[in-house]
Amino acid sequence: MRRYYHRFFRLSLIRILSQSLFVGAIATASLVSSALVLSAKADAQSPQAVNSNELRNYARATLKIEPERQQAFDEIKKIMGSGEIPKILCNDNNSLNGLPGKAKEIAVNYCQRYQKVVEANGLTIDRYNTITTQVQSNEDLKRRIYNELLRIQKE
Repeated sequence: MRRYYHRFFRLSLIRILSQSLFVGAIATASLVSSALVLSAKADAQSPQAVNSNELRNYARATLKIEPERQQAFDEIKKIMGSGEIPKILCNDNNSLNGLPGKAKEIAVNYCQRYQKVVEANGLTIDRYNTITTQVQSNEDLKRRIYNELLRIQKE
């Protein structure tokens, strides 16, 4: 009985952690897409399908940048104290200039790392943001990314 409970508890914990990571990754991707858009182009055509290589690159980039985003946010939060943290847009100097000195430096460094991580994983910023937008409304794509995130974590 005890051994069965231990296995059940471990499997439940793994499942919860995997789901939490997926939700966090998608939330991060949404945040990055909406708050850290480096350039926005209107595309009147239907969105391009995400191929398996892009899917893998997207998942890798998201997993890599999430801890850095959390760290940057926590550091800015400490600097800002009890004050509200303004919306930070990498492509909007006004949003960056509104931050106190050290917080601005952290945000700028994060934005530079974000761009490098996305590009190092074989995607452009525009393509990464397009995939993020598609994930928000496409359950099949969301499931595929979830499965890819799990696969990468097992490696």
